[in-house]
Amino acid sequence: MPTDVLRCVPMRSALLVLVVAGVCASADAAATRDSKAPPLGELVGQRLVVGMRGQLPSESLLARIRAGEVGGVILFGRNVRDRSQVRTLTAALQAAARAGSRPTLLIAVDQEGGATRRFSWAAPSLSAAQLGRLTPSAVESQGKAAADALVDVGVNVDLAPVADVPSVAGAFIAAQERAFSVSPTRVGLLATAFAQGLHGGGVAATAKHFPGLGRARVSTDVAAVTLTATRDALDRDLLPYGRLITSGVPLVMLSNATYPALDAKPAAWSPAVESLLRRTLGFTGVTITDALDAAGPTHGRSVATAAVLSAQAGADLLLVTGSEAESEHVYDRLLAAAEAGSISQRNLERSYARISALKQSVA
Repeated sequence: MPTDVLRCVPMRSALLVLVVAGVCASADAAATRDSKAPPLGELVGQRLVVGMRGQLPSESLLARIRAGEVGGVILFGRNVRDRSQVRTLTAALQAAARAGSRPTLLIAVDQEGGATRRFSWAAPSLSAAQLGRLTPSAVESQGKAAADALVDVGVNVDLAPVADVPSVAGAFIAAQERAFSVSPTRVGLLATAFAQGLHGGGVAATAKHFPGLGRARVSTDVAAVTLTATRDALDRDLLPYGRLITSGVPLVMLSNATYPALDAKPAAWSPAVESLLRRTLGFTGVTITDALDAAGPTHGRSVATAAVLSAQAGADLLLVTGSEAESEHVYDRLLAAAEAGSISQRNLERSYARISALKQSVA
């Protein structure tokens, strides 16, 4: 592993690093000590981040939130009309959580910049490739502006920045202008600046797609992707993630691709990738899968099976973006796996503690 991966970042990030590490370590310890763990249904439910149809939540979704069977909601273009409507939507979702005495919901969007943003009125209007021509200070300001706009409508998680480094001709991340640069050092610098801007505005940033999609020519949303890079080549791709982790980024999204140099399993349900992230790079925050609706079918698995496998490997948040019926089925399968002991109590409690610490930080 190159020593650059663990290089220190500017002094102003040090306090954030200590706070994040301390909170997460305390949360893990509390989960181990606490004999009064939440009910099994809530331990499972708080790991689910689900999609919804329409511009107002259904009664069934609100009931599931009140029951603790949903930990977060992701919004897409189909859920958005204007600022006022989004405020009404997010207020209804959080009201349901409060009514059930549940933790604050994580409400997430993809607000990367340019064409990849759910709110057309919100920064950054520039794509990541365009932001890549700016100074770190300017990129941080764009992150802060994005956070201000998200908080204004009740969103507390941004599934950004992309920390991938385009490394092959025809890389889809580059074609979609979602990468800051082809330089690992510059990607790390600017992705960290954007994440710090989000943090400064009260929004949790997400480094994605670990351990890197810069070598993929097609999106994992539409096809099974296997990246046959050597371990040394993959280490180069990890440099931006190392910098983001050292700076205290609170979430990391796991890729749906497979990396044979690491494991024969897709990253989302790979214990080897989990170990790389947590043991080698020292990440103590929350992991979230990429959309399992894509990962399952492209790898010959049902969405529910992909969710169970990801949970068993240690993924904290499980992203299910399809129908509400689909996410209900995923919940049922996860609960059955937990009841059978194939997802251990320790696994459930450690993830719950990390998720709870994240929720407290954005409440």
